[in-house]
Amino acid sequence: MEFDRLVEKRRSCRAYEVSEPMTMDQVQQLIQATVQAPTWKNSETGRYYVAVSQEMMQKVREALPAFNQNSTSNACAYVVTTFVSNVAGHTNGQPDNELGNCWGSYDLGLQNAYLLLKAKDMGFDSLVMGIRDAEKLRQAFEIPQDQMVVSVIALGKGAGEPVLRTRKCVEEVCSVL
Repeated sequence: MEFDRLVEKRRSCRAYEVSEPMTMDQVQQLIQATVQAPTWKNSETGRYYVAVSQEMMQKVREALPAFNQNSTSNACAYVVTTFVSNVAGHTNGQPDNELGNCWGSYDLGLQNAYLLLKAKDMGFDSLVMGIRDAEKLRQAFEIPQDQMVVSVIALGKGAGEPVLRTRKCVEEVCSVL
């Protein structure tokens, strides 16, 4: 799909059709796209925990607020995204500037953007959710303590066309001097 069209078509989806679980090959394609994203000193600290079995998907749902459980009930996969702390933006465990671990979040955001665009290119819609119970997710996936749980991404076939919400114009977000 042409890049501009891909960006235009990718929207947050809050209703999914019932579909088959995501295959291992599809998961591999998605995660392969994430590792192509740029990261601080090529540190690649993003980590992905993908739930495709009914048991694991239920554990993820239990870590979400009711409104997100409802809007993603027919998703075919959930991706829990984390990053390894104190690596990106750090040298020898010490922050390189005032942002510290924000660089890990920054890098993960870039990687997640690649994942979202690749998912859309593969025909999957998505919803990024930041309101989640990190400890429930940590326990369910045995996520190490040195990783910060950031988001849950629901994937599936959208039920209908997501609404294109108004966006700010370029002049509101950009200064050219």
